Amino acid sequence: MNFFESHFWYTKGQRNGILFLLLTLIIVLVSIDMLNNRKEFVYNEIEFDLIQQKIDSLKRLQAEKPEYVERKFNPNYLTDYKAYRLGLSVEEIDRLFLFRDSGKFINSKAEFQRVTQVSDSLLNQIAPLFSFPKWAGEKTPAKPLPTKSNSKIIGLNTVTVKGLMEIEGMQYRLAQRILSYRKFLGGYSIDNQLYEVYDLKMELVPKILKSYPLLSPPVIQKTNVNKASFKEILSNPYIDYGLTKKIMRYRQEQLIIKNLEELKKLDSFPLENFDRIALYLCAE
Repeated sequence: MNFFESHFWYTKGQRNGILFLLLTLIIVLVSIDMLNNRKEFVYNEIEFDLIQQKIDSLKRLQAEKPEYVERKFNPNYLTDYKAYRLGLSVEEIDRLFLFRDSGKFINSKAEFQRVTQVSDSLLNQIAPLFSFPKWAGEKTPAKPLPTKSNSKIIGLNTVTVKGLMEIEGMQYRLAQRILSYRKFLGGYSIDNQLYEVYDLKMELVPKILKSYPLLSPPVIQKTNVNKASFKEILSNPYIDYGLTKKIMRYRQEQLIIKNLEELKKLDSFPLENFDRIALYLCAE
Protein backbone atom coordinates (compact mmCIF):
# COMPACT_ATOMS: atom_id res chain seq x y z
CA MET A 1 0.00 0.00 0.00
CA ASN A 2 2.90 2.38 0.85
CA PHE A 3 4.40 1.58 -2.54
CA PHE A 4 1.33 2.94 -4.39
CA GLU A 5 0.93 5.95 -2.10
CA SER A 6 4.53 6.97 -2.78
CA HIS A 7 3.75 7.16 -6.50
CA PHE A 8 0.45 9.11 -6.30
CA TRP A 9 1.24 11.57 -3.54
CA TYR A 10 2.33 15.09 -4.62
CA THR A 11 3.09 18.26 -2.81
CA LYS A 12 1.04 21.43 -3.36
CA GLY A 13 3.73 22.92 -5.56
CA GLN A 14 3.86 19.80 -7.67
CA ARG A 15 0.08 19.82 -8.09
CA ASN A 16 0.13 23.47 -9.16
CA GLY A 17 2.86 22.68 -11.68
CA ILE A 18 0.81 19.83 -13.17
CA LEU A 19 -2.29 22.09 -13.38
CA PHE A 20 -0.27 24.82 -15.10
CA LEU A 21 1.10 22.29 -17.56
CA LEU A 22 -2.42 21.07 -18.40
CA LEU A 23 -3.69 24.63 -18.93
CA THR A 24 -0.72 25.41 -21.18
CA LEU A 25 -1.38 22.27 -23.21
CA ILE A 26 -5.07 23.18 -23.63
CA ILE A 27 -4.18 26.73 -24.75
CA VAL A 28 -1.70 25.39 -27.31
CA LEU A 29 -4.25 22.94 -28.72
CA VAL A 30 -6.96 25.63 -28.96
CA SER A 31 -4.53 28.00 -30.71
CA ILE A 32 -3.55 25.35 -33.25
CA ASP A 33 -7.23 24.65 -33.98
CA MET A 34 -7.96 28.36 -34.42
CA LEU A 35 -5.03 28.73 -36.81
CA ASN A 36 -6.29 25.82 -38.91
CA ASN A 37 -9.77 27.30 -39.01
CA ARG A 38 -8.29 30.65 -40.01
CA LYS A 39 -6.40 29.06 -42.91
CA GLU A 40 -9.56 27.28 -44.05
CA PHE A 41 -11.50 30.53 -43.83
CA VAL A 42 -8.86 32.39 -45.84
CA TYR A 43 -8.92 29.64 -48.44
CA ASN A 44 -12.73 29.76 -48.69
CA GLU A 45 -12.65 33.54 -48.85
CA ILE A 46 -10.31 33.35 -51.87
CA GLU A 47 -12.69 30.91 -53.58
CA PHE A 48 -15.63 33.21 -52.91
CA ASP A 49 -13.72 36.11 -54.43
CA LEU A 50 -13.03 34.12 -57.60
CA ILE A 51 -16.68 33.12 -57.91
CA GLN A 52 -17.79 36.68 -57.36
CA GLN A 53 -15.39 37.87 -60.07
CA LYS A 54 -16.90 35.39 -62.52
CA ILE A 55 -20.43 36.51 -61.63
CA ASP A 56 -19.47 40.16 -62.12
CA SER A 57 -17.89 39.30 -65.48
CA LEU A 58 -21.04 37.52 -66.66
CA LYS A 59 -23.17 40.47 -65.56
CA ARG A 60 -21.01 42.85 -67.58
CA LEU A 61 -21.28 40.64 -70.66
CA GLN A 62 -25.04 40.47 -70.25
CA ALA A 63 -25.25 44.24 -69.91
CA GLU A 64 -23.11 44.74 -73.02
CA LYS A 65 -25.14 42.22 -75.09
CA PRO A 66 -27.45 44.06 -77.48
CA GLU A 67 -31.14 43.55 -76.78
CA TYR A 68 -32.84 41.28 -79.31
CA VAL A 69 -35.39 43.16 -81.36
CA GLU A 70 -38.07 41.23 -83.21
CA ARG A 71 -38.08 42.29 -86.86
CA LYS A 72 -41.18 42.94 -88.89
CA PHE A 73 -42.30 40.24 -91.31
CA ASN A 74 -44.92 39.41 -93.91
CA PRO A 75 -47.41 37.04 -92.18
CA ASN A 76 -48.09 35.33 -95.51
CA TYR A 77 -44.68 33.65 -95.28
CA LEU A 78 -44.68 32.50 -91.66
CA THR A 79 -42.80 29.27 -91.00
CA ASP A 80 -43.91 26.60 -88.53
CA TYR A 81 -41.20 27.59 -86.06
CA LYS A 82 -41.84 31.33 -86.34
CA ALA A 83 -45.59 30.89 -85.90
CA TYR A 84 -45.04 28.66 -82.88
CA ARG A 85 -42.73 31.26 -81.30
CA LEU A 86 -45.38 33.91 -81.78
CA GLY A 87 -47.87 31.80 -79.84
CA LEU A 88 -50.08 30.37 -82.60
CA SER A 89 -51.63 26.95 -81.99
CA VAL A 90 -51.27 24.02 -84.40
CA GLU A 91 -54.84 24.52 -85.66
CA GLU A 92 -54.25 28.24 -86.30
CA ILE A 93 -51.03 27.48 -88.19
CA ASP A 94 -52.81 24.86 -90.30
CA ARG A 95 -55.54 27.37 -91.25
CA LEU A 96 -52.90 29.87 -92.35
CA PHE A 97 -51.01 27.30 -94.47
CA LEU A 98 -54.24 26.03 -96.03
CA PHE A 99 -55.21 29.58 -97.00
CA ARG A 100 -51.76 30.17 -98.45
CA ASP A 101 -51.84 26.91 -100.46
CA SER A 102 -55.08 28.06 -102.05
CA GLY A 103 -53.09 30.81 -103.79
CA LYS A 104 -54.55 33.67 -101.76
CA PHE A 105 -52.75 36.30 -99.68
CA ILE A 106 -53.50 38.06 -96.40
CA ASN A 107 -53.50 41.84 -96.77
CA SER A 108 -54.47 43.10 -93.32
CA LYS A 109 -54.38 42.13 -89.66
CA ALA A 110 -58.18 41.79 -89.70
CA GLU A 111 -57.92 39.26 -92.51
CA PHE A 112 -55.14 37.46 -90.63
CA GLN A 113 -57.48 37.02 -87.66
CA ARG A 114 -60.35 35.92 -89.89
CA VAL A 115 -58.19 33.24 -91.54
CA THR A 116 -56.33 31.94 -88.48
CA GLN A 117 -59.04 32.70 -85.86
CA VAL A 118 -56.44 33.90 -83.34
CA SER A 119 -57.67 35.67 -80.20
CA ASP A 120 -57.85 39.46 -79.93
CA SER A 121 -55.14 39.50 -77.26
CA LEU A 122 -52.67 37.53 -79.40
CA LEU A 123 -53.50 39.61 -82.47
CA ASN A 124 -52.82 42.87 -80.59
CA GLN A 125 -49.51 41.44 -79.43
CA ILE A 126 -48.17 40.33 -82.83
CA ALA A 127 -49.95 42.71 -85.25
CA PRO A 128 -47.35 45.52 -84.76
CA LEU A 129 -44.79 43.13 -86.30
CA PHE A 130 -46.77 42.66 -89.52
CA SER A 131 -45.35 44.17 -92.68
CA PHE A 132 -47.55 43.96 -95.78
CA PRO A 133 -46.38 44.85 -99.32
CA LYS A 134 -47.32 48.24 -100.76
CA TRP A 135 -49.97 46.81 -103.02
CA ALA A 136 -51.75 45.17 -100.09
CA GLY A 137 -55.28 46.45 -99.75
CA GLU A 138 -55.48 47.63 -103.34
CA LYS A 139 -58.46 46.25 -105.14
CA THR A 140 -57.63 43.98 -108.04
CA PRO A 141 -60.13 42.51 -110.45
CA ALA A 142 -61.10 39.01 -109.48
CA LYS A 143 -59.94 36.31 -111.85
CA PRO A 144 -62.66 33.97 -113.13
CA LEU A 145 -62.43 30.52 -111.60
CA PRO A 146 -61.93 27.67 -114.08
CA THR A 147 -65.02 25.58 -114.64
CA LYS A 148 -65.02 21.82 -114.88
CA SER A 149 -66.07 22.06 -118.51
CA ASN A 150 -62.86 23.76 -119.61
CA SER A 151 -60.46 22.51 -116.93
CA LYS A 152 -58.19 19.51 -117.38
CA ILE A 153 -59.31 16.32 -115.66
CA ILE A 154 -57.17 15.68 -112.58
CA GLY A 155 -56.30 12.18 -111.44
CA LEU A 156 -54.92 10.64 -108.26
CA ASN A 157 -51.31 11.03 -109.41
CA THR A 158 -51.67 14.72 -110.32
CA VAL A 159 -54.03 16.07 -107.66
CA THR A 160 -52.68 18.74 -105.30
CA VAL A 161 -53.27 19.38 -101.61
CA LYS A 162 -55.76 22.08 -102.57
CA GLY A 163 -57.74 19.60 -104.66
CA LEU A 164 -57.81 16.98 -101.91
CA MET A 165 -59.05 19.57 -99.42
CA GLU A 166 -62.24 19.91 -101.47
CA ILE A 167 -63.23 16.41 -100.33
CA GLU A 168 -65.54 16.37 -97.33
CA GLY A 169 -63.79 15.11 -94.19
CA MET A 170 -60.26 15.72 -95.52
CA GLN A 171 -57.70 17.41 -93.25
CA TYR A 172 -54.72 19.45 -94.39
CA ARG A 173 -52.03 17.24 -92.85
CA LEU A 174 -53.74 14.11 -94.16
CA ALA A 175 -53.79 15.57 -97.69
CA GLN A 176 -50.08 16.28 -97.38
CA ARG A 177 -49.50 12.70 -96.20
CA ILE A 178 -51.32 11.30 -99.26
CA LEU A 179 -49.03 13.26 -101.56
CA SER A 180 -45.92 12.32 -99.55
CA TYR A 181 -46.78 8.62 -99.83
CA ARG A 182 -47.41 9.08 -103.56
CA LYS A 183 -43.88 10.44 -103.90
CA PHE A 184 -42.49 7.57 -101.82
CA LEU A 185 -44.15 5.01 -104.12
CA GLY A 186 -43.15 6.84 -107.27
CA GLY A 187 -46.86 7.27 -107.98
CA TYR A 188 -49.98 5.24 -107.18
CA SER A 189 -50.20 2.11 -109.36
CA ILE A 190 -53.14 0.42 -107.63
CA ASP A 191 -56.25 1.99 -106.10
CA ASN A 192 -55.82 -0.02 -102.92
CA GLN A 193 -52.47 1.63 -102.19
CA LEU A 194 -54.46 4.52 -100.72
CA TYR A 195 -55.38 2.26 -97.81
CA GLU A 196 -51.68 2.12 -96.91
CA VAL A 197 -51.55 5.85 -96.11
CA TYR A 198 -51.10 6.27 -92.37
CA ASP A 199 -54.22 7.34 -90.45
CA LEU A 200 -56.37 7.62 -93.60
CA LYS A 201 -59.90 6.49 -92.74
CA MET A 202 -61.30 3.73 -94.94
CA GLU A 203 -64.48 5.66 -95.70
CA LEU A 204 -62.45 8.49 -97.25
CA VAL A 205 -60.79 6.28 -99.88
CA PRO A 206 -63.91 5.83 -102.09
CA LYS A 207 -64.55 9.60 -101.91
CA ILE A 208 -60.99 10.33 -103.04
CA LEU A 209 -61.12 7.85 -105.92
CA LYS A 210 -64.51 9.16 -107.02
CA SER A 211 -63.18 12.73 -107.25
CA TYR A 212 -59.69 11.82 -108.45
CA PRO A 213 -59.59 8.35 -110.07
CA LEU A 214 -56.38 6.58 -110.98
CA LEU A 215 -56.27 7.69 -114.61
CA SER A 216 -52.71 6.81 -115.52
CA PRO A 217 -50.43 4.59 -113.40
CA PRO A 218 -46.81 5.76 -113.23
CA VAL A 219 -44.08 4.29 -115.42
CA ILE A 220 -41.78 2.52 -112.95
CA GLN A 221 -38.28 1.45 -113.94
CA LYS A 222 -38.09 -2.10 -112.58
CA THR A 223 -34.98 -3.41 -110.86
CA ASN A 224 -33.47 -6.69 -112.08
CA VAL A 225 -33.35 -8.88 -108.98
CA ASN A 226 -30.40 -10.85 -110.42
CA LYS A 227 -28.16 -7.80 -110.78
CA ALA A 228 -29.45 -5.43 -108.11
CA SER A 229 -27.35 -4.49 -105.10
CA PHE A 230 -28.54 -4.93 -101.55
CA LYS A 231 -29.41 -1.24 -101.35
CA GLU A 232 -31.38 -1.30 -104.61
CA ILE A 233 -33.55 -4.22 -103.48
CA LEU A 234 -34.06 -2.61 -100.08
CA SER A 235 -35.33 0.56 -101.82
CA ASN A 236 -38.47 -1.37 -102.83
CA PRO A 237 -41.31 0.16 -100.72
CA TYR A 238 -42.59 -3.31 -99.77
CA ILE A 239 -39.31 -5.05 -98.94
CA ASP A 240 -37.70 -4.65 -95.52
CA TYR A 241 -34.15 -5.38 -94.38
CA GLY A 242 -34.84 -8.97 -93.32
CA LEU A 243 -36.51 -9.91 -96.60
CA THR A 244 -33.68 -8.28 -98.56
CA LYS A 245 -31.17 -10.54 -96.78
CA LYS A 246 -33.24 -13.62 -97.64
CA ILE A 247 -33.47 -12.62 -101.32
CA MET A 248 -29.72 -12.01 -101.54
CA ARG A 249 -28.96 -15.33 -99.84
CA TYR A 250 -31.39 -17.21 -102.14
CA ARG A 251 -29.84 -15.58 -105.22
CA GLN A 252 -26.36 -16.62 -104.04
CA GLU A 253 -27.51 -20.21 -103.60
CA GLN A 254 -29.41 -20.45 -106.90
CA LEU A 255 -26.96 -18.29 -108.90
CA ILE A 256 -29.91 -16.91 -110.87
CA ILE A 257 -33.58 -16.30 -110.16
CA LYS A 258 -35.51 -17.32 -113.28
CA ASN A 259 -38.90 -16.06 -112.14
CA LEU A 260 -40.11 -13.75 -109.40
CA GLU A 261 -42.56 -16.47 -108.36
CA GLU A 262 -39.59 -18.26 -106.81
CA LEU A 263 -39.47 -15.60 -104.11
CA LYS A 264 -42.75 -16.90 -102.72
CA LYS A 265 -40.83 -19.95 -101.48
CA LEU A 266 -38.80 -17.81 -99.08
CA ASP A 267 -39.56 -18.20 -95.40
CA SER A 268 -42.10 -15.62 -94.13
CA PHE A 269 -42.45 -14.02 -97.58
CA PRO A 270 -45.39 -11.54 -97.55
CA LEU A 271 -47.57 -13.23 -100.17
CA GLU A 272 -50.23 -10.53 -99.86
CA ASN A 273 -47.71 -7.96 -101.14
CA PHE A 274 -46.30 -9.99 -104.03
CA ASP A 275 -48.19 -8.01 -106.70
CA ARG A 276 -46.93 -4.77 -105.20
CA ILE A 277 -43.35 -6.03 -104.95
CA ALA A 278 -43.54 -7.12 -108.58
CA LEU A 279 -44.30 -3.52 -109.56
CA TYR A 280 -40.68 -2.64 -108.80
CA LEU A 281 -38.80 -5.94 -109.48
CA CYS A 282 -38.21 -8.22 -112.43
CA ALA A 283 -36.13 -11.36 -113.04
CA GLU A 284 -34.02 -11.23 -116.20
